[in-house]
Amino acid sequence: MSAILNGVYNHYLTTYAPKGTSRFDTHKKSELRSVYNSMVKLNKESPWYLPTDAAATQAYAIGLKESARDLRNTIASLGGLEEEQLLGKKVATSSNEDVISATYIGQFSPDDILPTIEMEVQRLASPQKNLGLYLADTPVALEPDTYSFDVSISGLNYEFQFSIKEGETHKEVQERLVRLISNADIGIKADLHEADDTYALRLASDNTGSETGAPIFTISDHQTSKRSGTVAYFGLDYISSPPSNALFTINGEDRSTTSNHFTVGHMYDVTLKGVSSEGEAVTLGLKTDYESLAENVKNLIGGYNSFVKAVHEYQDRFPRSTKLSREMTNISSLYLSEFQSMGLRLQEDSTLAVDDNLLARSFSEEGVHDVISTIKNFASSLVRKTSQISIDPMHYVDKKIVAYKNPGKTFASPYTPSPYSGMMFNGYI
Repeated sequence: MSAILNGVYNHYLTTYAPKGTSRFDTHKKSELRSVYNSMVKLNKESPWYLPTDAAATQAYAIGLKESARDLRNTIASLGGLEEEQLLGKKVATSSNEDVISATYIGQFSPDDILPTIEMEVQRLASPQKNLGLYLADTPVALEPDTYSFDVSISGLNYEFQFSIKEGETHKEVQERLVRLISNADIGIKADLHEADDTYALRLASDNTGSETGAPIFTISDHQTSKRSGTVAYFGLDYISSPPSNALFTINGEDRSTTSNHFTVGHMYDVTLKGVSSEGEAVTLGLKTDYESLAENVKNLIGGYNSFVKAVHEYQDRFPRSTKLSREMTNISSLYLSEFQSMGLRLQEDSTLAVDDNLLARSFSEEGVHDVISTIKNFASSLVRKTSQISIDPMHYVDKKIVAYKNPGKTFASPYTPSPYSGMMFNGYI
């Protein structure tokens, strides 16, 4: 039974699970009600067709929906989906990107004073590192048997079991332990380090820093279920570098965190990347309106291009995806003359290329308001298209029509509230 459940779970994760969620995936009741009403209206007017049970087709339809969701979230992240909010997101700037990078996450109005802060980084947060004993590639001196050791991390305990066979060398066993630990995905990465024809296991935690100063993970085999002795033999419990916290100042005030990624004053999402030169502070602020707008336009074009490329990948196996590709080209073609004046060029593969210099110049000329209007109209068109795809991705799947609805006397079918709902159920017991 456990093997069956694991198969179902893995199938869900690899086929249907989204790439990730964000705050733009949460919705109000009114928004969900609007989506439901759109689905009902769609089913009232659409013909009856045979459902498909092909796994590849189902994965394709949901893949389209997920790609559309990614594009919609990209647009939403640039200020919002309402017309007055589109592409209105402020963009943070750092005086030294090699030391600190930042993203503005606050709410800004034209009357606000630009929030700037000064930061200096004295030390980056670092992970815990364990270094085993360096051993020559000779046969293991331990007796052939099944061994195990325990790893405690983040309040959880994991037991690792492995076998040592007659004549196996240190390198062979160490390589097996590297795969065993890294593939377990428990927050520790392992590799094998070579020095003077000897080999040692290196372990490093994914997390950095420690609030209490305690180790992030510990390794022992004192109370393990199988034979013990490998921890001491390979030196797995030796902490060569304990975890350390990041040390920095904000406007002259000393601060410390366990991570190199954090928020400051609900304004900036900060990532520490290096140590400041002595006495040299990094200034975080906001780009000007037009600089922020140009940055948002480039991010919008990047999201559009990613979606178009994802659609192109389906064309060999699903010919109807060509229809969606043409529709995306038609949307961008509507604004082609305006795009050319601002440095956007439609390429043969239907993606858009950006001339950074021409784009920046277009936002400093007298016709900037027309440029902004064009970009907002383009973004609004993409939002409407992504909504359509999300509601009915099966529109781009070859289907066999069984019957058409009687014009003027259509009704909502209670068995098909959405053309692609229920695709996770590919069989019944």
